[in-house]
Amino acid sequence: MVKKNINAMTNKYIRLRVLLVGLAFIALFAVIGAKAVHLQVYRSPWLAQKASSQYEQSLKSNGKRGTVYDRNLREMAVTIDVTSIAARPSRIEQPQHTAKALAKILKTDRRKILKKLKAKSPFVWIKRQANPKETAAVKALELAGIEFVPERKRFYPNKTLASQALGFTGLDGYGLEGIEFAYDRYLRGTDSNQMVYKDALGQVFDKRQSAASLNTGHNIILTIDRTIQYIAESALEESVNKFSARSGMAIVMDPQTGAILAMAHVPLFNPNAYMDFSKELWRNRAITDPFEPGSTMKIFSAAAAIESGDIKAHDIFFCENGAYKIGRNVVHDIKKHGWLSLQQIIKYSSNIGAVKISEKLGRKRLHAMYRKFGFGAKSGIDSPGETAGSLMPYKRWTTVDTGAISFGYGVAVSALQLVTAASAIANDGVLMKPYFVQAITDQTHEPLKQFQPQKVRRVISIQTARTVRAIMKTVTNEGGTGVNAALEGYTVCGKTGTARKLDENGIYSKSKYIASFIGFTPAEKPRLAIVVVIDEPQGLYYGGTVAAPVFRRIARETLHYLNIPPESGAKQFATSRRIEAQG
Repeated sequence: MVKKNINAMTNKYIRLRVLLVGLAFIALFAVIGAKAVHLQVYRSPWLAQKASSQYEQSLKSNGKRGTVYDRNLREMAVTIDVTSIAARPSRIEQPQHTAKALAKILKTDRRKILKKLKAKSPFVWIKRQANPKETAAVKALELAGIEFVPERKRFYPNKTLASQALGFTGLDGYGLEGIEFAYDRYLRGTDSNQMVYKDALGQVFDKRQSAASLNTGHNIILTIDRTIQYIAESALEESVNKFSARSGMAIVMDPQTGAILAMAHVPLFNPNAYMDFSKELWRNRAITDPFEPGSTMKIFSAAAAIESGDIKAHDIFFCENGAYKIGRNVVHDIKKHGWLSLQQIIKYSSNIGAVKISEKLGRKRLHAMYRKFGFGAKSGIDSPGETAGSLMPYKRWTTVDTGAISFGYGVAVSALQLVTAASAIANDGVLMKPYFVQAITDQTHEPLKQFQPQKVRRVISIQTARTVRAIMKTVTNEGGTGVNAALEGYTVCGKTGTARKLDENGIYSKSKYIASFIGFTPAEKPRLAIVVVIDEPQGLYYGGTVAAPVFRRIARETLHYLNIPPESGAKQFATSRRIEAQG
């Protein structure tokens, strides 16, 4: 009996345990079921995204940037396909080994790469726009977690040529300087997304790009001629090196249209590796940097005098034998002159003569003419950072200011303003708007927008312009300060300039100068207007000695390149002559 009771109790206990285990399993399955319902119903989008991310990746791709051409459709800036190297830190199996291997190929700091490989970020760049040799070497290593992303890179096939005018783009393809910046919205293509599909091992097995990737940027056709640009840069570099100058710049313009044919700077920089150069070299200084022009300003003073009708080319002024007191200041000439005509004042570049002209003309009329020539205002050229220069309101001019400004002190101009103003004289008194770009086209070279020459205003009469041109011709004749600019077979109109620079204390330096020359040729029907500016030449520093020969070389080689025949009856000058003259 006792045994039966024990067996009954045992069976009852077993049944209870089975029931409890069963209930536990039922509860567990209920929890699992509820979780499944939650994931399926409420977390389904999140799960889908999470799963997708394991085998697909969306990469932003910049649209292909348009090409920049010179006026003859020769490439100045193009876009090429490149590969960038990236990493997925979570997939890096051996960070130390991987960092060491990458650093050796990419020639960079191993510690910097290691830091990236250990980052918590899901994606890091190792090297943007790697060269083909680097890419091939890294691929050969077959490193886990290292990826290769197709990108595009801006490439400048002519290297340093016209670098300041062209500018450059950043790693992401946006224009940062020069034409690249000014016309970025036209050049830049439409951004697109590239979907990259990968297997479980992270290997790419498919790529799909959005239709937007087909939208490439527009092309730009410049007014610059690549050959003339090279001529200008070569001539400028020769002079800068010869006189150990700090820098130099030159502009070649078509005076009839305002089109920029060349804009040269020395030192140059290579936009393909712009970060290797000082930021000071990036900007287009011919447009952005003002300076006191010195005696080149005298031709605009002469134009004001003749246009007024009160002064004729052969009117004479007493030039005080080399020293003339204005207030507490004394104006000097390099050579002592007595009586000089207006024409001779320009030919010999007499500071005192310029002051005498300004005194007769008056500050109001002088100021008005400078403004009409474009000084003290931006030209509106299609390039960033243009300076307006500096020209005080005439009511603030003292007697000293009026005299000083007449020969190029107390006023600041850009090289662009100088050549544009000189071009107005060459163009029978009509000022043209300077411009860099002549057309924007699509990828089939169909024009979308064309830029025509724009007349700004008439500055002086045709007769005044021709009178001033006749005066400027004497500057390059025997005895003139610009004889070193004379060309065999062509007549040249010009003006030299030499100006002391202000030092850090605001005092005119006795050792730092700016030498310049502006001119155009042929004299009767000018095809080329050229300005040359040399900053801080050493030893010799006069514009007629330092800058005029640069003009001559640029003009001579460009005339030959453009097949402009010599003028019949033009005097043959001995190009070997050299003078050291006041500018």
